[in-house]
Amino acid sequence: MLNFEFKNPTKILFGKGQIVQLKTLVPANAKVLFLYGGGSIKTNGVYEQVTAALADHKVVEFRGIEANPEYDTLMKALNIIKTQDIDFLLAVGGGSVIDGTKFLSSAALYEGNDPWEILAKPIRTEIGMPFATVLTLPATGSEMNSGAVITRAETKEKLAMGGPGLFPQFSILDPQVISSIPVRQLQNGIIDAYTHVLEQYLTYPIGAFLQDRFAESILKTLIEVGPAIIKDPANYDLACEFMWCCTMALNGLIQKGVPTDWATHMIGHELTAQFGIDHARTLAIVAPNLYKYKFENKKDKLAQYGERIWDIKQGPTENKAHMAIEKTIAFFHQLGVDTKLSDYTQEYTNAAQSIEERFTQRGWKGLGERKDITPSDAKKIIEMSY
Repeated sequence: MLNFEFKNPTKILFGKGQIVQLKTLVPANAKVLFLYGGGSIKTNGVYEQVTAALADHKVVEFRGIEANPEYDTLMKALNIIKTQDIDFLLAVGGGSVIDGTKFLSSAALYEGNDPWEILAKPIRTEIGMPFATVLTLPATGSEMNSGAVITRAETKEKLAMGGPGLFPQFSILDPQVISSIPVRQLQNGIIDAYTHVLEQYLTYPIGAFLQDRFAESILKTLIEVGPAIIKDPANYDLACEFMWCCTMALNGLIQKGVPTDWATHMIGHELTAQFGIDHARTLAIVAPNLYKYKFENKKDKLAQYGERIWDIKQGPTENKAHMAIEKTIAFFHQLGVDTKLSDYTQEYTNAAQSIEERFTQRGWKGLGERKDITPSDAKKIIEMSY
């Protein structure tokens, strides 16, 4: 097992009726910017619960953070923070609202001229403006980690940022919200969380037995409850399992002491930036083909994954590994998600070349757990995904 440090300062309040605790958790003298997305929280009861809990606080609302949080939109919110003396941020929504709020937490205290530098350079955020979250859409794990991804439509870029200053002070997770989530977003949430685990698990054996078992338990649970929650989102017990899986998949725990990949995410971000494809669906497009392309490097863990997750017991390592990839594709299809780029856009033919050029320009010469996925490799993986 590799050396590591682990600290996660985010307080989690999980279960029914927890939103009321905002009343005491948000500092009494804070001026709060209450950030949310398209307004679904006004139809599922969350908005009313939040506003009631904050009735004694000074609150300014900002609505309209997109599914892929847009830099220009966030700059409007940043202007409110600076002109109205905001000193606490509350993100009420899914990963996109939370990610956008993390950018604002960093940008509010940034002393440079252009906040885009936080993403473009990137700049690690050591201290951010205090913020908290009320999770309404399980998927990204952003409610309990310190990372974020922001989109800039002007340049068709989607870039990551992070740092220890971007952990939420607390996050409220009420599984009851899942009953009102559309099927497409449930599908996305399952695949997002599942692929988060694979990015930290499908690398190479390093003897981290407990970490592997942690990761495998999340995968097995998502396989068990994923299709069921799509059919019955009002089932509270299933909702609890699903929501907690999404959080545990990316709160930092399962990546400690092990090599991690993340090349699927880096390539997938480019597909979202260029074509507007849902983030989770880009992962479903890229991941199986990346595993095929880097098969020799990953076959041992792929075989272990096949044995422990998909009960593939017979045959040599290579056969188990190949079957594990096919089982993964079949699982995505079972959830109702397509896995080819051509299923989403007819403009795909230039995607591979464009992504190779982008990665080259940024100096991204070595992605993946072995730092051996070059821009040329990324191009080939995309071509396999057509």
